[in-house]
Amino acid sequence: MPQLMTVEELGKYLRFNKRTIYRLLKQGNIPAIKIGNKWRFPQDAIDIWLRDKMGGARARILVIDDDEFVRSIFKETLVEEGHVVITAGSSAEGIEYVEQGGIDMVFLDLKIPDMDGAEVLKHIRSKVPELPVTIITGYPDSEMMARALQYGPIGVMQKPFDSSAIIVAVNSLLFAAQTRVSPA
Repeated sequence: MPQLMTVEELGKYLRFNKRTIYRLLKQGNIPAIKIGNKWRFPQDAIDIWLRDKMGGARARILVIDDDEFVRSIFKETLVEEGHVVITAGSSAEGIEYVEQGGIDMVFLDLKIPDMDGAEVLKHIRSKVPELPVTIITGYPDSEMMARALQYGPIGVMQKPFDSSAIIVAVNSLLFAAQTRVSPA
């Protein structure tokens, strides 16, 4: 039996707000079933739908993380999906890539030795305010995360995660950008 998600669970999974999900439902643009008077979403069908919607969409993705293993997971996963992946092992290197331009989205470790992720996010927002940034962290309830949230909407990926979570995060951001919807 396929795993069924509620509207709230789907919102968290895709990083969309409820209003966006209901708009997609109204347009008949998202796979869903109605059980009683509640909408449910089969996870496998959502994954296929999202992959199909992205078709050939490719992105230049920057991953800023001091952990080489994390950078390699992102790179291997996303290059296989056809994306261009740039990795930075330090905050300074990541900021330099952002300043060069041409980046479509950033995955940013919250805890980096040379400058914490909240400070890096502040710098990114000052240079490219609309650049989608997803914080990757093992500390979602930290003071540093609270500071990061001051700099505008961000996505959050909690460690540990696997390659499928990376793919869903990227496809959700690309879909949001293509359809001009607001991620949650």
